[in-house]
Amino acid sequence: EELKYYAAAIQTDLPCPTNRKGMDRNTRRLLELTDLAVTGYKPFLPVKLIVYPECSHAAPAYETLSELHKKLAVEIPNRHTEKFCEKARELGVYIQMGSMLEADAKYPNAVFNTSCLVGPEGILYKYRKVYTWLPWEVHTSPHDIPDYEEALFPVARTPIGNIGAAICYDWLFPEVLRQLALGGAEILARVSAYMDPFGATEPNDWWTVVNRCRALENLAYVVAANQAASLKHFPPFSWPGGSMIVDYDGKIVAQATPGEGEKITVGLVDIDILRHERSKRSAHQMLLHLRPGAHTGLQQEGYQGGTFRDQVDQSYADNERRIDELVPGEEASVFVRVVSTSSRRIRGGRVMVNINVTDGTGHMELTFFNQAWRERQLGEGKEAVVFGKVGEFRGKRQMANPV
Repeated sequence: EELKYYAAAIQTDLPCPTNRKGMDRNTRRLLELTDLAVTGYKPFLPVKLIVYPECSHAAPAYETLSELHKKLAVEIPNRHTEKFCEKARELGVYIQMGSMLEADAKYPNAVFNTSCLVGPEGILYKYRKVYTWLPWEVHTSPHDIPDYEEALFPVARTPIGNIGAAICYDWLFPEVLRQLALGGAEILARVSAYMDPFGATEPNDWWTVVNRCRALENLAYVVAANQAASLKHFPPFSWPGGSMIVDYDGKIVAQATPGEGEKITVGLVDIDILRHERSKRSAHQMLLHLRPGAHTGLQQEGYQGGTFRDQVDQSYADNERRIDELVPGEEASVFVRVVSTSSRRIRGGRVMVNINVTDGTGHMELTFFNQAWRERQLGEGKEAVVFGKVGEFRGKRQMANPV
């Protein structure tokens, strides 16, 4: 019986806190909305899962990392998570909390955009946004921290199904939700703040397109809560809501009417049927048909991996500069001689090999992963022709995606 229930996506229209004290007002209202959802729909089906939008506790409202740390960042657990754990025990529900800015003494100077899944048991996981919304968001991606120890994409096994979450911009990277699904997630909770004109209305309606696509390609339910704050409350954007529940075939089960303002929308989640479909299907079974080895482009080093150390600040201008450094140059074939090689093991057990080469006019760095380097046998003193986009990357002359 616990595997067939209502999920509630609750969108909010609350002022954007500028300090920690302002978070208390928002928490009080979110707890009230939780009570309304559970009691109001009790005559239909029990509401067992509730999802809130990004920024409903606090938003990254400052332009530098140091300001976020000073004025808004809180450690987890805190009084807000404790109140939600109490509410989850009282009502017997699971709540994917809206995001807040998190400080963690384990990672000095970092500030994470974090959403917690809480239930009667307490905090089941903390999800820290991996794909920060560049260039505006200056908080920290856990991916960028060397030797980061926690799981990037945690999944909680609960009596109402396996739940994983991702935050807003994360959802424009299909790899995030695929990773959660491969980790066992049956419900993908979207904690989001998707502004106009990319929200829940035509002609763009990225909100609906992405939610439906992530559901069907991962054979999972999506419970997506979108920010619905007015321009007055959350400048410089307006927020269109349109929160929704989508089933594993990409069908919209329920959706809030697009537009600003608080709304509660509920829809049926049936985990028994989902598990039956996952176990019996032989067609459109993307989780089983996946060929990970075919996607070699994903093995290339991308944006800023492992480069956040103990820096004391980060700004919009810093993000802009890093993006500019990653713009590749022209494609070219280059005859090179290997000067030196070095390697290091990175997340997921892969080996990244940096090869310093010369083409007669200067030195350049190539980056290979795992078998690609071994197949080329690019040892010291060897000569080879490599092909790729030559340009300036992070202040060094490099070749992107060498082959």
